[in-house]
Amino acid sequence: MNNSTQPLPSFFSRISIAIGAFFRALSDAEYAARLARIAAGEPQPSAAPVDVPAPAPTPAPAPVPAPVPVPVTLRAATPDAALQLLGLFQREARLIDFTQENLSAYSDADIGAAARVVHEGCGKVLREHFTIEAVRSEAEGSRIVLEEGFDASAVRLTGNVVGKAPFRGALSHRGWRASNVRLPKLAEAHDAAILAPAEVEL
Repeated sequence: MNNSTQPLPSFFSRISIAIGAFFRALSDAEYAARLARIAAGEPQPSAAPVDVPAPAPTPAPAPVPAPVPVPVTLRAATPDAALQLLGLFQREARLIDFTQENLSAYSDADIGAAARVVHEGCGKVLREHFTIEAVRSEAEGSRIVLEEGFDASAVRLTGNVVGKAPFRGALSHRGWRASNVRLPKLAEAHDAAILAPAEVEL
């Protein structure tokens, strides 16, 4: 039984094949020898295997180095400047007196009057010794986009913080930045821990 999937040639096709084989066998000795072996029922040599080149090895992906955490250098905060600022707030606004006072014995009107004095004095200290600017120039409530690489120390994300930049949200507070500080110089022997000297009336 012929297992070939090709259909058998018709009678007239075989006549054409036979005439072609006859004239080729007269002129081609090797072709005639092959026909003789086919007629004798000898097994035909299989075609020489074709060398298929082995696929080039796929280079292994280079290992991605793990990100190296940047060491955070902590610097000690000198207390003198903070103590000096507290002293200025006390001198101009009586801030320490206000916060140390028990306000439960006072009416809201009395507290409001004292708060006005504290507010005006603190504002005076800030205006004289600092230049304060907004971190963001947009109006509060406006929609802004924070692109990748934004300064996370200058902008704090709140609410539903998921994913990665760019972030889109509403500006709830513009933030404040001190662009200049003008604290007065202290004498070498000055004790900054004395925020307000005790007063003795003679």
